[in-house]
Amino acid sequence: MASRPSPSAPAAARAEYLARVHRVTDHIERHLGEPLTLEDLARVACFSPFHFHRVFTACTGETLHQFILRLRLERAASQLRQNPGKSITAVALDCGFGSSAAFARAFRAGFGTSASAWRAGGRKDRETIRKDGEEHGTQPGYVGGGAAEQRAGGETPRRMPMSPSPPPLPSKPADAVRIETIEPFTVAYVRHVGPYAGDSALFGRLFGRLCGWAGPRGLLGPGAKLLTVYHDNPDITAEDKLRTSVCVTAPEGTKPEGEVGVMQVDGGRYVVATFTLDPSEYGAAWNWLMGTWFPSSGYQPDDRHCFETYLGDPEKHPQKKHHVEIWEPVRPL
Repeated sequence: MASRPSPSAPAAARAEYLARVHRVTDHIERHLGEPLTLEDLARVACFSPFHFHRVFTACTGETLHQFILRLRLERAASQLRQNPGKSITAVALDCGFGSSAAFARAFRAGFGTSASAWRAGGRKDRETIRKDGEEHGTQPGYVGGGAAEQRAGGETPRRMPMSPSPPPLPSKPADAVRIETIEPFTVAYVRHVGPYAGDSALFGRLFGRLCGWAGPRGLLGPGAKLLTVYHDNPDITAEDKLRTSVCVTAPEGTKPEGEVGVMQVDGGRYVVATFTLDPSEYGAAWNWLMGTWFPSSGYQPDDRHCFETYLGDPEKHPQKKHHVEIWEPVRPL
Protein backbone atom coordinates (compact mmCIF):
# COMPACT_ATOMS: atom_id res chain seq x y z
CA MET A 1 0.00 0.00 0.00
CA ALA A 2 1.34 3.44 -0.89
CA SER A 3 2.14 5.61 2.10
CA ARG A 4 0.20 8.80 2.62
CA PRO A 5 2.04 12.10 2.46
CA SER A 6 2.55 13.69 5.85
CA PRO A 7 0.23 16.59 6.78
CA SER A 8 3.23 18.93 6.61
CA ALA A 9 4.12 17.98 3.04
CA PRO A 10 1.92 20.63 1.34
CA ALA A 11 3.28 23.35 3.63
CA ALA A 12 6.86 22.26 2.95
CA ALA A 13 6.22 22.24 -0.78
CA ARG A 14 4.74 25.74 -0.66
CA ALA A 15 7.71 26.97 1.37
CA GLU A 16 10.03 25.58 -1.31
CA TYR A 17 8.08 27.36 -4.04
CA LEU A 18 8.19 30.64 -2.14
CA ALA A 19 11.92 30.26 -1.48
CA ARG A 20 12.55 29.86 -5.21
CA VAL A 21 10.39 32.88 -6.02
CA HIS A 22 12.26 34.93 -3.39
CA ARG A 23 15.54 33.97 -5.06
CA VAL A 24 14.17 35.34 -8.32
CA THR A 25 12.95 38.61 -6.79
CA ASP A 26 16.38 39.08 -5.17
CA HIS A 27 18.01 38.47 -8.56
CA ILE A 28 15.68 40.93 -10.28
CA GLU A 29 16.47 43.62 -7.71
CA ARG A 30 20.21 43.20 -8.25
CA HIS A 31 19.94 43.31 -12.05
CA LEU A 32 17.05 45.74 -12.51
CA GLY A 33 18.93 47.90 -15.01
CA GLU A 34 19.79 44.91 -17.22
CA PRO A 35 17.72 42.80 -19.65
CA LEU A 36 15.71 40.22 -17.71
CA THR A 37 14.41 37.28 -19.73
CA LEU A 38 11.91 34.63 -18.73
CA GLU A 39 14.44 31.90 -19.54
CA ASP A 40 17.15 33.39 -17.31
CA LEU A 41 14.78 33.98 -14.38
CA ALA A 42 13.27 30.51 -14.68
CA ARG A 43 16.82 29.15 -14.47
CA VAL A 44 17.40 31.09 -11.22
CA ALA A 45 14.20 29.56 -9.83
CA CYS A 46 15.02 26.03 -11.09
CA PHE A 47 11.66 25.85 -12.89
CA SER A 48 10.98 25.30 -16.56
CA PRO A 49 10.21 28.53 -18.47
CA PHE A 50 6.89 27.02 -19.57
CA HIS A 51 5.63 26.81 -15.97
CA PHE A 52 7.61 29.51 -14.21
CA HIS A 53 5.54 32.55 -15.15
CA ARG A 54 2.41 30.81 -13.79
CA VAL A 55 4.19 29.81 -10.57
CA PHE A 56 5.45 33.37 -10.08
CA THR A 57 1.99 34.89 -10.57
CA ALA A 58 0.36 32.37 -8.24
CA CYS A 59 2.90 33.09 -5.48
CA THR A 60 3.08 36.89 -5.78
CA GLY A 61 -0.25 38.01 -7.24
CA GLU A 62 1.62 39.80 -10.05
CA THR A 63 2.84 38.62 -13.42
CA LEU A 64 6.59 38.57 -13.85
CA HIS A 65 6.26 41.49 -16.27
CA GLN A 66 4.18 43.52 -13.79
CA PHE A 67 6.66 42.88 -10.97
CA ILE A 68 9.70 43.93 -13.00
CA LEU A 69 7.93 47.01 -14.35
CA ARG A 70 6.74 48.03 -10.87
CA LEU A 71 10.21 47.73 -9.35
CA ARG A 72 11.77 49.67 -12.21
CA LEU A 73 9.22 52.46 -11.86
CA GLU A 74 9.56 52.59 -8.08
CA ARG A 75 13.34 52.74 -8.29
CA ALA A 76 13.04 55.50 -10.88
CA ALA A 77 10.60 57.40 -8.66
CA SER A 78 13.09 57.24 -5.77
CA GLN A 79 15.98 58.35 -7.96
CA LEU A 80 14.01 61.30 -9.32
CA ARG A 81 13.48 62.58 -5.77
CA GLN A 82 16.90 61.74 -4.38
CA ASN A 83 19.01 62.88 -7.37
CA PRO A 84 17.59 66.19 -8.60
CA GLY A 85 20.66 66.83 -10.76
CA LYS A 86 20.32 63.55 -12.67
CA SER A 87 18.48 63.82 -15.98
CA ILE A 88 15.21 61.96 -16.43
CA THR A 89 16.72 60.12 -19.41
CA ALA A 90 19.65 58.93 -17.30
CA VAL A 91 17.26 57.72 -14.59
CA ALA A 92 15.20 55.86 -17.19
CA LEU A 93 18.20 54.08 -18.70
CA ASP A 94 19.69 53.21 -15.29
CA CYS A 95 16.39 51.60 -14.29
CA GLY A 96 16.19 49.34 -17.34
CA PHE A 97 13.98 51.30 -19.75
CA GLY A 98 15.01 51.27 -23.39
CA SER A 99 14.26 54.92 -24.07
CA SER A 100 13.04 58.08 -22.38
CA ALA A 101 9.80 57.92 -24.40
CA ALA A 102 9.03 54.38 -23.21
CA PHE A 103 9.81 55.43 -19.63
CA ALA A 104 7.59 58.52 -19.87
CA ARG A 105 4.60 56.46 -20.99
CA ALA A 106 5.18 53.75 -18.38
CA PHE A 107 5.69 56.28 -15.57
CA ARG A 108 2.47 58.12 -16.36
CA ALA A 109 0.58 54.82 -16.57
CA GLY A 110 1.99 53.68 -13.23
CA PHE A 111 1.82 56.91 -11.23
CA GLY A 112 -0.81 58.98 -13.02
CA THR A 113 1.56 61.91 -13.49
CA SER A 114 4.69 62.77 -15.45
CA ALA A 115 8.19 62.08 -14.16
CA SER A 116 8.99 65.80 -14.10
CA ALA A 117 5.83 66.59 -12.12
CA TRP A 118 6.65 63.77 -9.70
CA ARG A 119 10.16 65.16 -9.20
CA ALA A 120 8.71 68.62 -8.47
CA GLY A 121 6.03 67.30 -6.14
CA GLY A 122 7.91 67.30 -2.83
CA ARG A 123 6.62 64.59 -0.48
CA LYS A 124 3.62 63.61 -2.57
CA ASP A 125 3.32 59.84 -2.29
CA ARG A 126 1.56 57.06 -4.16
CA GLU A 127 -1.56 57.14 -1.97
CA THR A 128 -2.00 60.87 -2.59
CA ILE A 129 -1.61 60.28 -6.33
CA ARG A 130 -4.21 57.50 -6.18
CA LYS A 131 -6.70 59.80 -4.45
CA ASP A 132 -6.00 62.57 -6.94
CA GLY A 133 -6.63 60.11 -9.74
CA GLU A 134 -10.00 59.14 -8.28
CA GLU A 135 -10.99 62.79 -8.01
CA HIS A 136 -9.88 63.59 -11.57
CA GLY A 137 -11.13 60.47 -13.29
CA THR A 138 -7.81 58.64 -13.67
CA GLN A 139 -6.84 55.37 -12.01
CA PRO A 140 -3.08 54.75 -11.99
CA GLY A 141 -2.27 51.06 -12.28
CA TYR A 142 0.16 48.57 -13.79
CA VAL A 143 -0.65 46.39 -16.76
CA GLY A 144 1.17 43.28 -17.93
CA GLY A 145 1.29 40.90 -20.85
CA GLY A 146 3.68 43.08 -22.88
CA ALA A 147 1.60 46.25 -22.49
CA ALA A 148 4.05 48.13 -20.30
CA GLU A 149 3.59 51.35 -22.19
CA GLN A 150 -0.22 51.35 -22.33
CA ARG A 151 -2.68 52.41 -19.72
CA ALA A 152 -5.32 49.86 -18.69
CA GLY A 153 -8.36 50.40 -20.89
CA GLY A 154 -6.32 52.41 -23.40
CA GLU A 155 -7.42 55.85 -22.19
CA THR A 156 -5.04 58.79 -22.09
CA PRO A 157 -4.58 59.98 -18.48
CA ARG A 158 -5.04 63.66 -17.71
CA ARG A 159 -2.36 65.74 -16.08
CA MET A 160 -3.21 66.07 -12.40
CA PRO A 161 -2.49 69.09 -10.20
CA MET A 162 0.06 68.53 -7.49
CA SER A 163 -1.43 68.57 -4.01
CA PRO A 164 0.19 70.38 -1.07
CA SER A 165 2.77 68.49 0.96
CA PRO A 166 1.47 66.70 4.06
CA PRO A 167 2.51 68.02 7.49
CA PRO A 168 5.94 66.79 8.62
CA LEU A 169 6.09 63.61 10.66
CA PRO A 170 7.44 63.71 14.23
CA SER A 171 11.12 62.93 14.55
CA LYS A 172 13.30 61.24 17.15
CA PRO A 173 16.95 62.43 17.26
CA ALA A 174 19.66 59.78 17.25
CA ASP A 175 21.85 59.01 20.25
CA ALA A 176 24.88 58.92 17.91
CA VAL A 177 25.67 58.99 14.19
CA ARG A 178 28.71 57.69 12.32
CA ILE A 179 29.79 56.90 8.76
CA GLU A 180 31.03 53.35 8.23
CA THR A 181 32.30 51.37 5.25
CA ILE A 182 31.65 47.62 5.33
CA GLU A 183 32.24 44.54 3.18
CA PRO A 184 29.29 42.58 1.78
CA PHE A 185 27.98 39.91 4.13
CA THR A 186 25.65 36.91 3.95
CA VAL A 187 22.36 36.58 5.82
CA ALA A 188 19.67 33.96 6.14
CA TYR A 189 16.18 35.45 6.06
CA VAL A 190 12.44 34.95 6.40
CA ARG A 191 10.50 37.35 4.18
CA HIS A 192 7.19 39.12 4.71
CA VAL A 193 5.19 40.84 1.96
CA GLY A 194 2.60 43.35 3.16
CA PRO A 195 2.14 46.06 5.82
CA TYR A 196 4.50 46.05 8.78
CA ALA A 197 4.60 49.53 10.35
CA GLY A 198 4.00 49.40 14.10
CA ASP A 199 3.27 45.67 14.10
CA SER A 200 5.69 44.38 16.75
CA ALA A 201 3.78 41.09 16.98
CA LEU A 202 4.48 40.46 13.27
CA PHE A 203 8.22 40.96 13.75
CA GLY A 204 8.10 38.73 16.84
CA ARG A 205 6.57 35.91 14.79
CA LEU A 206 9.01 36.37 11.89
CA PHE A 207 12.08 36.41 14.14
CA GLY A 208 10.67 33.46 16.07
CA ARG A 209 10.49 31.38 12.88
CA LEU A 210 13.95 32.50 11.78
CA CYS A 211 15.58 31.82 15.15
CA GLY A 212 13.81 28.47 15.37
CA TRP A 213 15.68 27.53 12.19
CA ALA A 214 18.98 29.27 12.98
CA GLY A 215 19.43 28.06 16.59
CA PRO A 216 19.84 24.33 15.87
CA ARG A 217 22.28 25.21 13.07
CA GLY A 218 24.59 27.14 15.41
CA LEU A 219 23.91 30.57 13.88
CA LEU A 220 22.85 32.35 17.08
CA GLY A 221 26.13 32.24 18.96
CA PRO A 222 28.39 35.15 19.98
CA GLY A 223 28.88 37.56 17.10
CA ALA A 224 25.58 36.76 15.40
CA LYS A 225 23.55 39.80 14.36
CA LEU A 226 19.81 40.08 13.86
CA LEU A 227 18.65 42.65 11.34
CA THR A 228 15.71 43.70 9.20
CA VAL A 229 16.24 44.59 5.54
CA TYR A 230 13.71 46.87 3.84
CA HIS A 231 13.44 46.26 0.09
CA ASP A 232 10.91 48.96 -0.81
CA ASN A 233 10.20 52.62 -0.08
CA PRO A 234 6.90 52.86 1.85
CA ASP A 235 6.34 56.37 0.42
CA ILE A 236 6.18 54.85 -3.06
CA THR A 237 5.29 51.15 -2.88
CA ALA A 238 1.74 50.12 -2.04
CA GLU A 239 1.44 48.62 1.47
CA ASP A 240 0.39 45.19 0.27
CA LYS A 241 3.52 44.98 -1.92
CA LEU A 242 6.13 46.02 0.68
CA ARG A 243 8.87 43.40 1.09
CA THR A 244 10.65 43.02 4.42
CA SER A 245 13.26 40.41 5.36
CA VAL A 246 14.14 39.56 8.97
CA CYS A 247 17.69 38.20 8.91
CA VAL A 248 20.49 36.63 10.86
CA THR A 249 24.12 36.81 9.75
CA ALA A 250 25.34 33.51 8.31
CA PRO A 251 28.60 32.06 6.95
CA GLU A 252 29.24 32.34 3.23
CA GLY A 253 28.01 29.17 1.56
CA THR A 254 24.93 28.77 3.80
CA LYS A 255 22.20 27.02 1.80
CA PRO A 256 18.54 28.09 1.67
CA GLU A 257 16.10 25.66 3.22
CA GLY A 258 12.30 25.73 3.09
CA GLU A 259 10.99 29.22 3.82
CA VAL A 260 14.45 30.40 4.87
CA GLY A 261 16.32 32.10 2.04
CA VAL A 262 19.91 33.29 1.78
CA MET A 263 21.08 36.58 0.27
CA GLN A 264 23.96 39.01 0.41
CA VAL A 265 23.71 42.48 1.96
CA ASP A 266 25.69 45.01 -0.07
CA GLY A 267 28.91 46.45 1.23
CA GLY A 268 29.94 50.06 0.85
CA ARG A 269 29.49 53.29 2.78
CA TYR A 270 26.58 53.74 5.20
CA VAL A 271 25.41 56.27 7.72
CA VAL A 272 24.75 54.43 10.98
CA ALA A 273 22.39 56.13 13.43
CA THR A 274 21.94 54.63 16.90
CA PHE A 275 18.63 55.07 18.72
CA THR A 276 16.97 54.03 21.97
CA LEU A 277 13.30 53.68 21.09
CA ASP A 278 9.86 52.76 22.24
CA PRO A 279 8.34 50.34 19.69
CA SER A 280 6.14 53.19 18.44
CA GLU A 281 9.11 55.45 17.63
CA TYR A 282 10.72 53.62 14.70
CA GLY A 283 9.00 55.83 12.13
CA ALA A 284 10.07 58.96 14.00
CA ALA A 285 13.68 57.73 14.06
CA TRP A 286 13.71 57.13 10.31
CA ASN A 287 12.10 60.52 9.76
CA TRP A 288 14.84 62.28 11.76
CA LEU A 289 17.56 60.53 9.76
CA MET A 290 16.01 61.26 6.37
CA GLY A 291 14.52 64.69 7.09
CA THR A 292 16.99 66.27 9.53
CA TRP A 293 20.39 64.56 9.26
CA PHE A 294 20.61 64.07 5.50
CA PRO A 295 19.88 67.65 4.34
CA SER A 296 22.87 69.03 6.27
CA SER A 297 25.20 66.03 5.90
CA GLY A 298 26.75 66.43 2.43
CA TYR A 299 25.47 62.93 1.58
CA GLN A 300 22.49 61.55 -0.29
CA PRO A 301 20.85 58.10 0.00
CA ASP A 302 22.18 55.43 -2.34
CA ASP A 303 20.15 52.68 -4.08
CA ARG A 304 21.42 49.80 -1.94
CA HIS A 305 19.19 48.28 0.72
CA CYS A 306 18.76 49.99 4.07
CA PHE A 307 18.49 47.89 7.21
CA GLU A 308 18.19 47.91 11.00
CA THR A 309 20.37 45.96 13.42
CA TYR A 310 19.29 45.23 16.99
CA LEU A 311 21.60 45.66 19.96
CA GLY A 312 20.54 43.70 23.01
CA ASP A 313 17.24 42.31 24.24
CA PRO A 314 14.44 44.88 24.91
CA GLU A 315 13.16 42.63 27.70
CA LYS A 316 16.38 43.34 29.63
CA HIS A 317 16.06 47.13 29.29
CA PRO A 318 14.57 48.84 32.40
CA GLN A 319 11.91 50.56 30.24
CA LYS A 320 11.67 47.71 27.69
CA LYS A 321 13.15 50.03 25.05
CA HIS A 322 14.81 48.93 21.83
CA HIS A 323 18.47 49.75 21.21
CA VAL A 324 18.77 49.81 17.41
CA GLU A 325 21.08 50.96 14.62
CA ILE A 326 19.64 52.24 11.35
CA TRP A 327 21.97 51.67 8.39
CA GLU A 328 21.22 53.79 5.33
CA PRO A 329 23.52 53.56 2.26
CA VAL A 330 25.06 56.89 1.26
CA ARG A 331 27.09 58.55 -1.47
CA PRO A 332 28.36 62.11 -1.81
CA LEU A 333 25.78 64.76 -2.64
